[in-house]
Amino acid sequence: MTYHSPSFKQRRSPIEELNSPLPIGRTVFTYAMNFVAFAFTGLALLPLVAILFSILQQGLPQLKLETLTSLPAPVGVEGPNGFGNAILGTLIMIGIASGISIPFGMMTGIYLSEFGKDSKTASAIRFITTVLTGIPSVIIGVFAYAVVVVTKGGFSALAGGFALSILMLPVVALTAEEALKLVPTPQRLASAALGANRFQTTFKIAVSAALPGVTTGILLAVARAAGETAPLVFTALFSDNWPDGLLNPTSSLSVLIYNYANSPFPEQNALAWTASVVLVSLILALSVLSRMVTRRR
Repeated sequence: MTYHSPSFKQRRSPIEELNSPLPIGRTVFTYAMNFVAFAFTGLALLPLVAILFSILQQGLPQLKLETLTSLPAPVGVEGPNGFGNAILGTLIMIGIASGISIPFGMMTGIYLSEFGKDSKTASAIRFITTVLTGIPSVIIGVFAYAVVVVTKGGFSALAGGFALSILMLPVVALTAEEALKLVPTPQRLASAALGANRFQTTFKIAVSAALPGVTTGILLAVARAAGETAPLVFTALFSDNWPDGLLNPTSSLSVLIYNYANSPFPEQNALAWTASVVLVSLILALSVLSRMVTRRR
């Protein structure tokens, strides 16, 4: 006769343990925590949704092709009214900023990751770059005003691009460094084993493998620069005409929104809302593009 203890009869296999329902206390706790998580997520998204809804509601009705291709019309004058000059000026200054910040940022990131690493010089550069990311944009605008506007004797697209490049530089540099750090060391060793020198390994292997991450950082830096207003108020100022060279005042979407939102004329207020739709769409497109580059990699 075989005797089975009560504990033996109650013992269940691992599969039965996995398939058995949770105790009522743990089930209630799980549902409660899920509710709290979704509730706080909704609260965090509520301001963003409210802002987007207001911009689209008030800006979409005036969004037409002539709005994107025309100059701002004087108040009270009938005719095409738009901000094509601001769109073109924004693209010009972002192009200048990218031409300055991307090469210098890439070289800084490569030095910090591949050549300097834990040296004192690299630590100092990394510290300065990190501090630079937290400097208010208005301070950068004042600095660019003193360096470029006062020196050249006037507001210009070149000064605006210089100010935006200072904002973009630390983002590009730090992103490039982190992207290069993610490249596996065996890839570098394999390149060296095949006879490649340090420069060939860095630029043909490490940089090539880190390019999607670097591209994401560049796109995010461009998105940040496109929405800045304070640096351009001090450097590029504004103009109601099409951009006329790099050494003259140039309009931009952010400054146009700032000026027209404070205007007492309803038609300029409406144009500010439409410009907000265009600017938000531009920044959203750059952000989505950066996510697509990372996901594809």
